[in-house]
Amino acid sequence: MIFLRKNKTLYLPFTFVNNVITTEVMKNCLLTALLLVFLSCGNHESDLKIITGNAIGTTFTVRYLDAGSNNYETKIDSLIAVINKSASTYIPTSDLSKINKGDTTVLVDTNLKEVFTKSEKIYKETEGAFDPTIGILVNAWGFGPEKPIENLDSLKVTALLKYVGYEKVRLENGKIKKLYPEIYLDFNAIAKGYLVDMVSRMFEKSGVANYMVEIGGEIRARGQNEKGTFWKIAIENPNTDGSRSFATVIELKDESIATSGNYRKFKIKEDGTKYVHTINPKTGYAKESNLLSASVISKSDCADVDGYATAFMEMGFEKSIDFLKNHPELKAFLIFVTEKGEMQTYKSDNFEN
Repeated sequence: MIFLRKNKTLYLPFTFVNNVITTEVMKNCLLTALLLVFLSCGNHESDLKIITGNAIGTTFTVRYLDAGSNNYETKIDSLIAVINKSASTYIPTSDLSKINKGDTTVLVDTNLKEVFTKSEKIYKETEGAFDPTIGILVNAWGFGPEKPIENLDSLKVTALLKYVGYEKVRLENGKIKKLYPEIYLDFNAIAKGYLVDMVSRMFEKSGVANYMVEIGGEIRARGQNEKGTFWKIAIENPNTDGSRSFATVIELKDESIATSGNYRKFKIKEDGTKYVHTINPKTGYAKESNLLSASVISKSDCADVDGYATAFMEMGFEKSIDFLKNHPELKAFLIFVTEKGEMQTYKSDNFEN
């Protein structure tokens, strides 16, 4: 996970059409750069500020209302650098990279501690569907920073599963303890949402009440936009033919949203087998479920819904529905495939939009 900033070129993973943000149902992959089309003339247009750049191998856009001359680009750059130093698996000198290499002297900072603790909570709630110790298999299947394993067969997968399981790691006296040195932690499935939260908290501490922070499709919004209405987000259908169409449009009312999907980030082996980037931490295999995309919305942190959306992709449609019934604090919009191969959508009972 490498966080970068690029200011002079406008990179956007969504576009504004009639003041509606469109976001693709995908996660942990490069989003298509689109041209910003802004068609509004509200009373607060002069207060609108926009910051764009690159982070975690994808793009980000921050929109906020501020009547003053405050410039938050430097603060955002600093947050990116801090999180990068803490939790990147792509930078050899990051704290997490050192821990993965077996350095037992690393004292985790407050950021890595929060990511670790949130991950532990989601791991337990999803009964292991969300598991950051999956890193060794992420690398093995060719979706991580390390060299993949050639001719990965069932015997090799079974051997690697010995080093998977969040119950095999713990946070003790400021250090992450691993049951086996081979355990490889990968928090990429929650990192984008966490960075969204860090930028959002910076705004709140600075007194900015109206903002929308988006990183790679993960979003946290507070207050209202420049037209005095709630921030609108359009979730796209998982089209694979290059076309674009909307599945639904939602309003974020001081909420976070994260979307996970497997329909674009995958690999096809020589024998035609398809492997997706969402790996099942119980079987060790990178095979897709009947869930094409999962968008999770909540008043909670973006990191939380980021983790839940990832877990749903592994759980599949039916188990995700059961989970939502027991977690009324979450709203969800799911796109799934039926046994007949038909694509359908599902909204949780508390979905207001």
